[in-house]
Amino acid sequence: MKTRTPISIYIVSTLIFIIIIFEISGDSDYLKTPIFWGIIVIMTLLLLILNSIADLVENANFKLLSDEEKQFYLAEKSIPYFQKLWNSAFKKQTSKEEKEILIDHGFDGITELDNALPKWWLGLFYFTIASCVVYLIAFAFTDYAHPDVEYQNETRMQLASIKDYEKTAPSIDIETATYNADNIAEGEQIFKTNCISCHSDSGKGGIGPNLTDKNWINIKQKSLFKNVFWMLENGSPNNPAMRPFIKEGTITGRDAEKVAAYIYHINQEKSPITEAQGGAAPQGEEANWQE
Repeated sequence: MKTRTPISIYIVSTLIFIIIIFEISGDSDYLKTPIFWGIIVIMTLLLLILNSIADLVENANFKLLSDEEKQFYLAEKSIPYFQKLWNSAFKKQTSKEEKEILIDHGFDGITELDNALPKWWLGLFYFTIASCVVYLIAFAFTDYAHPDVEYQNETRMQLASIKDYEKTAPSIDIETATYNADNIAEGEQIFKTNCISCHSDSGKGGIGPNLTDKNWINIKQKSLFKNVFWMLENGSPNNPAMRPFIKEGTITGRDAEKVAAYIYHINQEKSPITEAQGGAAPQGEEANWQE
């Protein structure tokens, strides 16, 4: 008759399992919910009841043992549980124990010991299997640990934090706007959303003028960066298609600062897209910007 695993181990394991299930459910405040603690209490009571039944069965089986078997069982039961795990993993067998598990091949003189796997190893093996099953179920049927969902949640949190920041951050106008190369990538995305229909991809021009060459129809500021910001704020005096995006509320001053950084980049830091390369013909007069 084998000694049983202590009830405390089952209670702790069940508690961990219940916590994992609630973590997978996505409810971050489950520790404050009555249903969580109700399940903990019910499962603990059930485990205690099952343990009491097992005690009755154990006592009944104990009476059927011989005196020698009873002494051996009591000696085994007196060893602490974790000490047994340690012994099963690292304790060396005695000569008598080795004889009991010795396998003799007979015909070649080779012998081997039929050692049982350590309990800690078996426990870890079964734990990894259970973890894998839980993870696969969570991945397939819930949003827990799903990379796409995590990415979307983090994106929403990031966008929300940006909006919160912009609510308290000082507004950007033509006087405070400055060129920053870090804004180029975001400026390109805003440009593609609002400007690409007229100025085409990469600002090479189409319905609107080519933004990569040195010629400009409207020169309202001494610097290219400020001039682009002015156009985004006020629109074009001679072309209603170029609307006052900032005044309309289509984009913010901070967005305009990023778009201006992108247009400055493709105009001043990259080679112009010529007609031979698919760009629009130069329009307006050549500008001499003072940066």
